[in-house]
Amino acid sequence: MSAAKTGSAGLVMQSLPAVTLVLGGARSGKSRYAEGLIETAAMHGTYCATAEPGDAEIAARIAAHRARRQEVGGGDFWHTVEAPLDLTTVVVREIAPDRPMLVDCLTLWLSNLLLADRCVENETRSLCTALFDANGPLVLVANEVGLGLVPETPLGRRFRDAAGRLNQEIAALADRVVFVIAGLPLVLKEPR
Repeated sequence: MSAAKTGSAGLVMQSLPAVTLVLGGARSGKSRYAEGLIETAAMHGTYCATAEPGDAEIAARIAAHRARRQEVGGGDFWHTVEAPLDLTTVVVREIAPDRPMLVDCLTLWLSNLLLADRCVENETRSLCTALFDANGPLVLVANEVGLGLVPETPLGRRFRDAAGRLNQEIAALADRVVFVIAGLPLVLKEPR
């Protein structure tokens, strides 16, 4: 009988499907949950960050995420790459079978695309192709923004609608989809 492999958290390693989408609201625990999926599945992971520190609050959130990642594996577990706009390029370049990738988060990436006046439909299509062709497991985090009030501004409504379409497209190709609320995961779709 062979010994079970353990991940960086000292837990028995779990296998990951090719693409996992983790959805949730703000402060729902979705990032922590997604990190845990990779930490229990591999000896190392790639963390693809899409946030840009546009103000003090976002800079503090980024710092908190970085600090949490430094606690894992003595700080050697995560290899971090930043992709505020060119996410597809980073996915293609950085994905590896033995180093799952976490993309945190698609919603900030979408916001960056809209503010940079990039074509969201083309970028989404390119990302979906890269996810389909990826040679290693990916876990993608996104906010579920369609559960609240209708935004007052045209840009807010455009963002909400684009986020809903992006989440639907990624969920359709994902092997597993999980909705996290109050830190609790609800599996919406499992691999067949």
